[in-house]
Amino acid sequence: MNREPLRRTPELLAPAGSIESLHAAVRAGADAVYLGVESFNARRGADNFTLDALAEACDYAHLRGVSVYLALNTAVLPDEAMEAMELARQAYRAGVDAFIVQDIGIASELGRTLPEARVHASTQMNTHSVAGVEAVHALGAARVTFARELSLEEVARLTARATELGMETETFVHGALCVCYSGQCFMSSMIGGRSANRGLCAQACRLPYTLHNKALRKTLDAPGEHLLSPKDLCAIELLPALVDAGVTSFKIEGRMKSPDYVYAVVSVYRCALDDVLAAHADRTSSERHRVPEEDARTLAEAFSRGFTTAYLEQDRGNDIMSYGRPNNRGVFVGRVTDVRSGAVEIAADERIVEGDVLEFWTNKGHFAHTVDRLERDRSGAVVLPVAKKVGKGDRVFRVRSAQAAYADDPLEPRIVVKGRVSLRVGEPLCMRFETASGTSIELEGPLIEPARTKPVTADEVREHIDRLGNLPFSLAALDVEVGENAGIGFSQLHKLRTRALTKLAEAMLEPYRSRRLPRIEVCAPLAARATNRCDVAALATNPACARAAKRAGANLIYVPALNYKRGEAVIAGQLSGTAEQAGYPKQAIIALPTVEHDGEGRSREEAVGFDAWAYVKAGKPVLVENLGQLARALALGALPEVGPHLPVLNRLALEVAVRLGAERVWLSPELSLRQIEALGKETPVSLGLTIMGSQELMVTEHCLLMSQGPCSESCASCARRKSPHYLKDRKGYEFPVVTDCCGRSHLYNAVSLDVAHALPDLIDAGVSAVMVDTSLMNVEETTKAVQRAVRARDIALSGGNSVSKAAEATSGHLFRGVK
Repeated sequence: MNREPLRRTPELLAPAGSIESLHAAVRAGADAVYLGVESFNARRGADNFTLDALAEACDYAHLRGVSVYLALNTAVLPDEAMEAMELARQAYRAGVDAFIVQDIGIASELGRTLPEARVHASTQMNTHSVAGVEAVHALGAARVTFARELSLEEVARLTARATELGMETETFVHGALCVCYSGQCFMSSMIGGRSANRGLCAQACRLPYTLHNKALRKTLDAPGEHLLSPKDLCAIELLPALVDAGVTSFKIEGRMKSPDYVYAVVSVYRCALDDVLAAHADRTSSERHRVPEEDARTLAEAFSRGFTTAYLEQDRGNDIMSYGRPNNRGVFVGRVTDVRSGAVEIAADERIVEGDVLEFWTNKGHFAHTVDRLERDRSGAVVLPVAKKVGKGDRVFRVRSAQAAYADDPLEPRIVVKGRVSLRVGEPLCMRFETASGTSIELEGPLIEPARTKPVTADEVREHIDRLGNLPFSLAALDVEVGENAGIGFSQLHKLRTRALTKLAEAMLEPYRSRRLPRIEVCAPLAARATNRCDVAALATNPACARAAKRAGANLIYVPALNYKRGEAVIAGQLSGTAEQAGYPKQAIIALPTVEHDGEGRSREEAVGFDAWAYVKAGKPVLVENLGQLARALALGALPEVGPHLPVLNRLALEVAVRLGAERVWLSPELSLRQIEALGKETPVSLGLTIMGSQELMVTEHCLLMSQGPCSESCASCARRKSPHYLKDRKGYEFPVVTDCCGRSHLYNAVSLDVAHALPDLIDAGVSAVMVDTSLMNVEETTKAVQRAVRARDIALSGGNSVSKAAEATSGHLFRGVK
């Protein structure tokens, strides 16, 4: 797989959700853009590009020295893998410089069938450890995009390791923050069938919720009702530290945002990064970049839920959250000073013009108003006609500035060239153009004849050649040599100039136009694994439930490493020592956490003294939940099973997991029965599926219990963890919240999963292990659930009928699939 030399100058990477946004990004000074086509990208709601439009977009960017990265960063279902690969091939031929990929199968297959392509490991791959960096390198990635939850110290340490391996690193510096670790959110799909991991996030995290203590049966006070809504990331002040850390690319989020947003934000970051790089040799790494007040206002006005540096500066508390509102708050422009019939008077601190979009905050809520007409009274106050009810003293914010609107021009920025023209009687007209990068073209035209009336002058030649019109070039300099008595028709100058500059553009694009796609040779599938059994497993977060599951007939017991240490048993979502009177059963299998940072510096693991790997033994099974854990487990001689948070959704990914050493693969909850069957045919490895229990929807670095008030982050002694909590939405659904020993929260679905009645079909589809997740169950509930699973398994294997369908339970995506 192609790994070009590391960039020496940090790259500013901008979003391009449409062709207008791409133009805006390039005009604002982006070094590279990332975009998507209609499918397989994590922002399917953006305008996106067709393949034909993608080729035009690549030409536009490449002529201006800007790289283009294609987001191919969604979960890929079984019947989509070949379509995704063909899309990648055609996009590569269209001129794409790199692919941003989540799926391990697609990443590996790109390396095998399109070795000239560059693969960037998406932030959806959940890379937050040195082992993760090493694993994506082994997969063939040329660059890794870090999880947003890393601190500056972690970014520097992981970047140092990536540099040793010859890899580039990328980190987000601006834009929306997901409260959940990227690639790990199932909330949108479980609630509405729209998968965030497939680019259709319904943003359930931006909806209102209340936090409740289940034991006390009370609603807990909070600073607002948007308890899952973070502020927006703004790390512009931290650019010096990120440059010192060696980060290759600074990424701005926003493919769903307008061209106005892209132009404004990229422009500000371009100036800031240039200033930081210019001053790099004369400063210390502890200095912050001082953002001019005007630039700070531009960023806030472009889009802001309030800004935070969040995890980069190890802030994970309430200050990073936008509890009060989940959408753009813009900039404060003033207050209502008077209300008249059908109009309001505003004492404005900022200039308001026609076309601005203002938002009025009243005691009955807030509403947007587009300024189509305004007046000023004698005191200079702004008077606006407003139809809705507004009160004196209400605050006014501007959420869109008419003056900052971006005006698209597909020819800008023009490519600067130098030229030379020679006109001598008896010799061909000669033109030469050259770009700053050294690409040049020289063409000859008709013979120059003696002038019939008036000889042409150098100024006339210069004037006519400089009439570039619809050509995307601008002349920085033009040397003109005109011999004595030379004559020529100006149309001949125009034609040769146009032909020469067209040829110059073709020469600049030749490296992309000359790409050839190799033939695809189908890789032989791995040997099939025959099985005639189905194990019943139980995931237990406390010894009491683990032992109850074993007594009820579970063949396999899995224990989260987070709950294995004495004092960390959780029963029914509640930290409880009463469930630890006996130890866990022998032969229990450790389940590593989905999120597990390196235990160095000031990580949460270091702060609380947690080491998941203390429980991993050579020759023993271990459940891993990310690519780094899989590689590390193998290096330790353990027998890894891949968990559902390392998504294996297609045959390419399944075969990669097997080649990397997976002993069993636990399938994603977003697969349907039909899709499981497609994977289960002649599967080379045991396939497992969770069939009962509460589905985990999110893992968050921010503790969701913090909204109650100040928190010491002493998780071992936290009184809040000793009571079960849940978030309640406006429809009355209750989503359990459990915070683990590292202070990370786990949000669960409001409705329990139960597909035990489908076991005959699942076993026929190739599933050879089923899991009962007892994380939110007590001993009695665990016993009944495991007994039901065992009975369903036994009936299915004996060829009998299935058990009855459970009431008030969800079948998840088993029959409905995901969009």
